[in-house]
Amino acid sequence: MEFDIKTAADTWDNIGAFARDMESIGASGLLFTESGQVPWMMVAAAAMAAPSLDYSTGIAVAFPRSPMVTAQIAWELARNTKGKFRLGLGSQVKPHIVRRYGVEFDKPAMRMRDYVLAVKASLAAFRGEARLEHEGPFYQLNLLTPHWAPERHNYEDIKIDMSAVNPLMLKVTGEVADGLHVHPMHSMPYIENRVLPKLAEGAQKAGRSLDDIDLIVPVLAVAGDTHEERAALEREAKSAISFYGSTPVYSFQFDDLGHEGTRLKLAEKLRAGDMEGLIDTVSDELLDQFGLVARWDDMADKLIARYKGVASRVVMYFAKQSIDENPDNLGKWGEIARAVRAAQG
Repeated sequence: MEFDIKTAADTWDNIGAFARDMESIGASGLLFTESGQVPWMMVAAAAMAAPSLDYSTGIAVAFPRSPMVTAQIAWELARNTKGKFRLGLGSQVKPHIVRRYGVEFDKPAMRMRDYVLAVKASLAAFRGEARLEHEGPFYQLNLLTPHWAPERHNYEDIKIDMSAVNPLMLKVTGEVADGLHVHPMHSMPYIENRVLPKLAEGAQKAGRSLDDIDLIVPVLAVAGDTHEERAALEREAKSAISFYGSTPVYSFQFDDLGHEGTRLKLAEKLRAGDMEGLIDTVSDELLDQFGLVARWDDMADKLIARYKGVASRVVMYFAKQSIDENPDNLGKWGEIARAVRAAQG
C-alpha cells in the first residue's frame, strides 16, 4: 500500500513546507480535497516544493466545470509533476451543486459516467489518438483545433478516479474509472459486502476486473500512547462519523453493523442543535468500526492488517492535524509511513 496524507486548505507557502516535510519522512503523497478552496494551485505549489511525492484530488467537484476544462487542468498538472498526478472526481451533493455552484444536478451517477467519458475523450484527443468526438446524454464535445489543443508531453497516461457511496455510483466507478475514493465513513464489512461487489459488477460490464481499479481509502486514524494524547482526535473522528451518519445516505452502514436507529438518534441531536450530544451518540465501539485507534507503535501493524490486499493507497485523515498540534509527531508518522510502504509487497 501507498501511504498518503490528506491536506487542508492552506496558503501556497504553507502547503509547500508541509509537502517537503512529508517528502522527508517517506510518505507516498498528498491528497487534496475541494471545499472552500480549489485544489489545483495547492497541488502545483506542493509539487514544486516536493517533486518526488504523488498528488491526487480526493475529490475535485466535477459538475461545476466543463469536462474539457478539467481535462486541461489534469493535463497540465500531469506534465509538470512528471506523471505524479491523478485526477479524483466526485459529484458532491445536490444542495451544493445547485445552490452553491448554480448548476444542474440530475441523474448524478449517469451524469458522472458521461463526465468521466468526456474527460477521457478530451485526453485522447490531446494525445492525438482520435478526433474529439464525444456525444453523450449530458456532454457533447466535438471541436478541438490545433491552435486550442495543449502541447504533447511525456506523461499523458492520467489516472481518473471517482468517489462513490451508493450502488449505482459504485457500478459506474467500476465501469469507467481507474480508482475509487472510498468514503471516510466506512467499515470493512461495508467495503467487503457492498463496495467490492458493485465495483466488480461495473467492471465486468466494461470487460474489466477489480484488479483494474485502485481503492484509495481515507482512514480516520487516531494515534497516541495514552487516552489523554488521543482524546482530541478521537473526538474529531467521532464528530466526523456523527456528521456523516446523521444523513440518510449513510444510515445503512449503522444497520449493517447491528446499530439500527443510530441515524435517527443523530438526526434528532442535530435538529436540536445538541452538538455535544451528537458526538456522544457515537460509541467507542462505532469508532473502532469506522476509525482506527492505536498506540504509535501499533498503528502501522493495524493499518496493514486491516487494509493490505484491499487498499492500493491509504490516506491519513488526521495526520496533518496531529502534526500541526504537536510537531514531534512528524517523525512518528514517518515511521508508520515507512512501515506501511515496506509491507506493500
